Amino acid sequence: MIDHENNSKTSIIERTTDYTPPKTWRSWFIGRPLSTADASHQTIGKAVGLAVFASDALSSTAYATQEILVILAAAGTLAFGIVVPISIAIVILLAIVTISYEQTIHAYPDGGGAYIVARDNLGEFPALIAGASLLTDYILTVSVSIASGVAQIVSAFPALYDYRVVLSVGFIMFVMLMNLRGVKESGTAFAIPTYFFVVLMFTAVGTGLFRLFITNSLGTVIDPPELLAHGVSAITPFLILHAFASGTTALTGVEAISNGITAFKEPRSKNAGITLVWMSLILGSLFLGISYLTKMIGAVPSESETVISQLARTIFAGRGTLYLMLIGATTVILIMAANTAFADFPRLGALVAKDGFLPRQLTYRGSRLVYSRGIIALALIASVILIIFQASVTRLIPLYAIGVFLSFTLSQGGMALRWFKIGKLKPDEEKVERGSTLRFVKDWPVKMIVNGFGAVCTAVVMMVFAITKFQDGAWVVLILIPILVAAFWFIHRHYNNLAKKLSLDNFGVIPPHAMRHRVIMPVSGVHQGTLAALRYARMLSDDVTAVHVVIEPADAEKVRAKWETWGEGVRMVLLDSPYRLFIEPILGYISEIASKRQPGETITIVVPEFVSENRMTGALHTNTANILREQLKNQHGIVITNVPYHVHEEGEE
Repeated sequence: MIDHENNSKTSIIERTTDYTPPKTWRSWFIGRPLSTADASHQTIGKAVGLAVFASDALSSTAYATQEILVILAAAGTLAFGIVVPISIAIVILLAIVTISYEQTIHAYPDGGGAYIVARDNLGEFPALIAGASLLTDYILTVSVSIASGVAQIVSAFPALYDYRVVLSVGFIMFVMLMNLRGVKESGTAFAIPTYFFVVLMFTAVGTGLFRLFITNSLGTVIDPPELLAHGVSAITPFLILHAFASGTTALTGVEAISNGITAFKEPRSKNAGITLVWMSLILGSLFLGISYLTKMIGAVPSESETVISQLARTIFAGRGTLYLMLIGATTVILIMAANTAFADFPRLGALVAKDGFLPRQLTYRGSRLVYSRGIIALALIASVILIIFQASVTRLIPLYAIGVFLSFTLSQGGMALRWFKIGKLKPDEEKVERGSTLRFVKDWPVKMIVNGFGAVCTAVVMMVFAITKFQDGAWVVLILIPILVAAFWFIHRHYNNLAKKLSLDNFGVIPPHAMRHRVIMPVSGVHQGTLAALRYARMLSDDVTAVHVVIEPADAEKVRAKWETWGEGVRMVLLDSPYRLFIEPILGYISEIASKRQPGETITIVVPEFVSENRMTGALHTNTANILREQLKNQHGIVITNVPYHVHEEGEE
């Protein structure tokens, strides 16, 4: 313990404490508490960062190609031939989005992604839309990814179908607990299955390309499943655009790294940027490889067997060990995709809360230096959604991806505007903004065009999503985002109004001390606890009034007799209560006294409070003190003080 009180010559005294939190039952689940000084040791490197923030994006390779084929099936199997051109277009869009977010990472090293970019360049309202979109998307990411993973398990073990909701909620709780342990520990734990999936997918794609071009032994799908849908519609531009939009689900999660920059080791921006490039290269190459091989083997979208399963058993010549390992790894990565949302949702929530648009509690870090309240909130909301939709992937998918593409659009539009503002600067000029510093860059026109084109592309994708998926459930998101924005404004207005009322800017001089102090003490009976409260009340003021509510006249006479003996001359008011109410008569009396309060007069309510030695016996007593405090705390100009009294067992001190 360091104490500077004796040497201090100012009214400000600095002290430090060597108190260490004890181990509790929570320590077994989330680990020992970490001090603030440990924050620098809880950051992660590029390898672990890839596992933490890329699992959502990488998991999309398991279903993105199939989503394209599902739409193209409406035009018949001949339309499957354009899956590769569509995939190439998606990868080009991926490159544009990656470039945009790589620039964002270096421009905004404190994280925040689309929310911060929109806030600083487009204004408060677009920022709130971006924030609402991303928060919604993260919630749905958890729900969809967990439900998809559980669907894989249920497919392998049909007997578990009736327990899919329980399994889904259980997996959410597991991921929540791992994230409550801290980014470093959860990232290390999830790194192995992430890289296991990546290695197996590259093995599958590499083996497939080798058998296709070198040995010419790949062939086509043996016993293909029944086609999910089959039509004779023409291949129209809208159909292609619809398929393109469905395939862009592969891009969900690309923004995650830009939101979680602060989790990386120094230099944060450099490490985050490199990790983003790694993720995009892995995602793009796997997605193209899977789409190309899918076309070559003649895989079809089906309810009974996924495209990945058809691809794996064709490449590995059956359902052997490698097939089972790949399917198992795919299941795990789908469940782990939720981890990306758990890494980003609390950070984004903390940024929005710091600006006063979400409850301030979300800015507090827990015992493991993570935003634990945001993690718990995400787990609870996602669990509720899974319960409502019965863990159905089909019902959840239409809700997915609209929010993230809206945030893509706002982020890239904001970056385009930022480059435009940079272009107006002189070569040696700097301009400091809220979230970053603007400096002149020679190639700003190229960067502005790239970001502007990307914003147009993602906006088109978002609108196609909204139109084609509207009746399937996308309307929920389109309604939810405005509701969230309205909630943000409501919270912000509350905080602003409160800040204005509590501000010292126009407060003037410190008001004089109260000229008069009146104390009112409710009394249910006369005993040692009452007398202890009375002694405290008389220390506050000489003007003390005891108040007893008369429920039974016979009991009132006993109270009167004891008070005349033990009341030390303090006056007592007996309030008759013909309807046997206790709280209401006291509140009425206090309100009457408060209405007659003189200027400079303070009224304090001293409430004797019995404190039981354990919770079991405490439940046997009416907690009148707490009830009275809850009722009185909303009354202006009244101070409530509880005076606890303890009753010890015989032999205790």
